[in-house]
Amino acid sequence: MDLSVTAYILILPLFLGAFWFVFAGKWYQKFMKIYSAFLIIFFTLLVLGDAVVYSYWGYRVDFSVVAYLRDPKDAFASASTLQLIGGVSVSAVLIYLQLKGLKWFIKRFYSFVPERRFVLLKTSLVIILTGLLIVPVRGGFGVAPLNAGHVYFSEHLFLNHAALNEVWHFGHSTAYLKPLKNPYEFTSKEEALGNFKNLMLDEGKTTMLLNTQRPNILLIIVESFGSEIISAREGDSVVAPRFNSFIPEGIYFSNFYATGSRTDKAIPAILGGYPNLPTIQVIREPKKTQSMPGIFKMLDSAGYKTSFWYGGNINFANINSFITTTGFKEKVTIDNFERKYRNSKWGAHDHVVFERLYDSLLSVKEPFAYALLTLSSHEPFEVPMKPVFKGNSILSRFKNSIYYTDKSLGEFLDRAKNTEWWKRTLVIIIADHCRRNSETIPAYSETIFRIPMLWLGGAIAVKDTVISKPCSQFDLPATLSAQLNLPDVFPFSKNILSDGVKDFAFYTYNEGFAFITDSSKVIYDIRLNGPVEKSGNWEIAEKYGKSFLQVLFDDYLSR
Repeated sequence: MDLSVTAYILILPLFLGAFWFVFAGKWYQKFMKIYSAFLIIFFTLLVLGDAVVYSYWGYRVDFSVVAYLRDPKDAFASASTLQLIGGVSVSAVLIYLQLKGLKWFIKRFYSFVPERRFVLLKTSLVIILTGLLIVPVRGGFGVAPLNAGHVYFSEHLFLNHAALNEVWHFGHSTAYLKPLKNPYEFTSKEEALGNFKNLMLDEGKTTMLLNTQRPNILLIIVESFGSEIISAREGDSVVAPRFNSFIPEGIYFSNFYATGSRTDKAIPAILGGYPNLPTIQVIREPKKTQSMPGIFKMLDSAGYKTSFWYGGNINFANINSFITTTGFKEKVTIDNFERKYRNSKWGAHDHVVFERLYDSLLSVKEPFAYALLTLSSHEPFEVPMKPVFKGNSILSRFKNSIYYTDKSLGEFLDRAKNTEWWKRTLVIIIADHCRRNSETIPAYSETIFRIPMLWLGGAIAVKDTVISKPCSQFDLPATLSAQLNLPDVFPFSKNILSDGVKDFAFYTYNEGFAFITDSSKVIYDIRLNGPVEKSGNWEIAEKYGKSFLQVLFDDYLSR
């Protein structure tokens, strides 16, 4: 992260340096004086300000501080006169010493004018060096660009915050600037909150589907397993035959919806009961996610051994920082697999990870709560298997990747059924999202948000059961909490298995939201300021959908 900041700083001087070799003159020294002086003053104030306010805020300074600086009197009202004098004095001394050092450095090393020899060679080298800065800027050659998750390493939040480079953190928050005001104020806060509370009211009784309140938990999140693709057929072949064969053995949620369209939108919903927001991936903002509840955090506190498994780079999409603060004490990632097994673009293929997971569970201390995220059915859909579906189209490759992951999952479950831990375990198989397989399908279509959820294992009390009420990914934490007799701390998650809850599904896309019940549906486009699809008593669905989104964004802003 320090190298990344250095690379960002060097881009402009190196780029202008190429022109200096061509045109010479003293203008470059003047630029370096002004540029360096600005950075010294800005960085000094930023780092010292961050050091002071961290003890009050509990998070590193980001661009949101600008909102407070609009009214300096109020911004500094909480600081004593002594603190203000001390802060100004220390800042002034440090800035003065650095500027004196800068003056000496430029006089010592930048007082010359470059000779007009080998101009083309020198200019070319500088341009090449400037281009190479993209490597440290991105944080290396990996698939995932640098993010806060790369430096998160501890279950103690303070240590993770200490590992962040404040200049990088501030710049990143500025580049990914989010609204400071709720853009979804459809009605008054009071009315929206009233509608939301009425929607989430639950005074019913829970149908208990487990034979124990302290089962082991194995959560398997399967990449891109949309309901439509896993039931599709081509000739005599089903795309996901193993998954479909397990449905009669468990509890199948057939009217289940993803909260968004990507994995980074699904993880906070599945693990923390937090719905997705249009155009915003909350998982990328550790300052906000650190205050969120988490079902695995609760299980960890209840004495479960918690572990997160992913065969790829866990820093991708900032997943690492999220799961670190959401209760997982152990992480198994690409770094835990030998290089010979990292034969996917994303890391270790699914069958390799499932085999390692099986071996681990043979000796794990119970009760355990494990989560696994698959990766092989992600683009570019390269899998270590002879194709079942012919053709080289993207859809054919996608079907083969789903078939491969389904096969790997099925082989794992077949072996797991013969173990001792299976008898005491609830296995939850849930997709992260669907995939849009045709350009003719609108981005808001239900078909690319409907996903499966299946409960299996020896801990379930019923089998061959289908639950068809509309529900969402973010309902899993509250539903599971009720089954385990744990507190309900998830404000946006409802208990699907309560007979007193209002049944609905909610999801968002970049331009709007969908709100679906048994008897009504509205898909609302915010830019068009109206529904693009509607049925049944859609006006009521629109009212509740708007209120849900408005309250959700207010909650996001408050974190």
